[in-house]
Amino acid sequence: MSKGHRTQVKRERNETKVDKRPSAKLSNARVSSRKAGFVLDAIRGKDVNEAIGIVTYSPRYASKLIKKLIESARANAKNNNNMDENNLYVAECFAGNATNYKRMHPRAQGRAYSILKRNSHITIILDEKKETIKNTTKVEDKKEAVKGGNDGAES
Repeated sequence: MSKGHRTQVKRERNETKVDKRPSAKLSNARVSSRKAGFVLDAIRGKDVNEAIGIVTYSPRYASKLIKKLIESARANAKNNNNMDENNLYVAECFAGNATNYKRMHPRAQGRAYSILKRNSHITIILDEKKETIKNTTKVEDKKEAVKGGNDGAES
């Protein structure tokens, strides 16, 4: 029948879905999610040190914000999760839309056009690299003799 109070059941269910990976989130960043996405696409899947190098020399405004986020997530991984900084990489990074500032721009004949100053929520999730064992077995190339050349016509 019943396994406990509804809030207790929800709490137990939600504890199993908790993501343990270190992350950092910047809410209401004053940059559009599309423009932040260009920088995030460049660092997705990269090593943390390599990602910081890419972001440091990127000319975009969002790169300054994202550099701070990466360093914050790396510090979270070291202090909270006891992870090795050298094995970290950017597992996930994304930017979602936040609330927009609405401004008006005066136009001809007393009209006013609206301007949306877009904001975004930027999230970076790091993870530790899994050590893979490389198999050094050699695969023999099998070559088959083909009659009649490359075009497949028999003579």
